[in-house]
Amino acid sequence: MSKLSKRELNTAFALSSVVGLRMFGLFLIMPVFTAYAIHLPGATPLLVGLAIGIYGFAQALLQVPVGLLSDRIGRHLTITVGLLIFVVGSVVAAMAHGIGGIIVGRVLQGMGAVSGASQALAADHSRDDNRSKVMGIIGVSIGLAFVLAIILSAPLAEISGLSGLFGLTALLALAAIGLLWMLVPRPTQRTAPDSARPGAVLRMLIKPQLMVLNVSVFMMHTMLTAAFVALPLMLIRDTGFALDRQWELYLPVMLISAVVMGGVLRRVTSVAGSMRLILICALGLGLALFGFSAASHGHLMLWLAAIVFFSAFNLLEASLPSLVSRLAPPHMRGAALGAYATSQFLGAGVGGVLGGVMLQHVGLSAVFAAAAALIILWLPLLLWGRSRVVAAEAAVAA
Repeated sequence: MSKLSKRELNTAFALSSVVGLRMFGLFLIMPVFTAYAIHLPGATPLLVGLAIGIYGFAQALLQVPVGLLSDRIGRHLTITVGLLIFVVGSVVAAMAHGIGGIIVGRVLQGMGAVSGASQALAADHSRDDNRSKVMGIIGVSIGLAFVLAIILSAPLAEISGLSGLFGLTALLALAAIGLLWMLVPRPTQRTAPDSARPGAVLRMLIKPQLMVLNVSVFMMHTMLTAAFVALPLMLIRDTGFALDRQWELYLPVMLISAVVMGGVLRRVTSVAGSMRLILICALGLGLALFGFSAASHGHLMLWLAAIVFFSAFNLLEASLPSLVSRLAPPHMRGAALGAYATSQFLGAGVGGVLGGVMLQHVGLSAVFAAAAALIILWLPLLLWGRSRVVAAEAAVAA
């Protein structure tokens, strides 16, 4: 079992800073957006929901093209252009006087679709057996950004309003660009060959091993987003956690999940081991969601469900992109991770719709139950694809 080299460790922490700054800016908006946006000129509940979700649809549309572009012109340049587009969108939203301007700004923010290119850059700088560790460090930074945003969102919005938060996201994205060029080494430039044309990319993506991984990230983010439609409301109604106190749950849970992730990932280096871990984590997500549906009966159930849910989610968040990067041809790694990111954002969109429909027509507990029921579709797929993923990795190694 190899340890992270100094270069891998430095790259992991540098990319964590870049990704964490960008995600912190995004997370800052979410806890307070609806409460502020509903009072904007022209706002309706439908348009407010559109303003939230249209970011994900723009991301999903552009992840593969941007990932393929990063294979051709380089990761640093592609990520920089994407972050600059995100900055423009943040400024447009900050200067908007109505919900229409916010929607335009959110579309532009989503067009800065650099998640796949960022993951490909992490893969470029890490060895196969250490890739999940690097992804795990980046995943921890996203988790910490989420927790800090939950804590600081309401106080900062009280000071500066929604426009101030959008302005802050623009500044954070500019800071991320600076850190990218100052701290993250530039990988050896690969020029994508003719085989990296769209037809070859499509043939790569429909291979069973990559389809299994892309559907898996779709499922886990569907579960996550559906859960977050109901979880804040459930915490207020059943456990007494007001919106400004919910960080008291998230902070210790995320810290525990980080310890769990660090302990598990150092022991899982093979593809076969990673697939076993994904199966276990998928079951964990399903069981935790059922636990949330019963959490009104006691705080112990809530804490246990939260620990299992976020530990499983963070382990999947680190393991899945690592496997994609190992199975994709190096010259098409950015495109493969772009498709992976597309599946992730589509899952978030579907999860939001699923959660909203169940909440409106059935109730809070039904949101968690419906999300947990997705395991019925996910587990057979994992069992079917497990041997194919292992065989594909052996072929790549050969």
